[in-house]
Amino acid sequence: MEKIEFTINGEFIELLGLLKVTGVAQTGGHAKLIVEDEEVFRNGELETRKRAKLVAGDIIEVGDEIRIVLK
Repeated sequence: MEKIEFTINGEFIELLGLLKVTGVAQTGGHAKLIVEDEEVFRNGELETRKRAKLVAGDIIEVGDEIRIVLK
């Protein structure tokens, strides 16, 4: 599993934005598809809210391939 550490600038980052900025999704449309296909887990729980506000300490997993740790 690929591990990515990402530092948030500000209080939070929205899920779609995180997927785009880390390169997990190539476009906003691709990011939406990843979420709609129920491939994203936040702290072990399925995350279906495209605009979910992620904060430092959250762990995002995309399928079995990518883990993003937010700082």
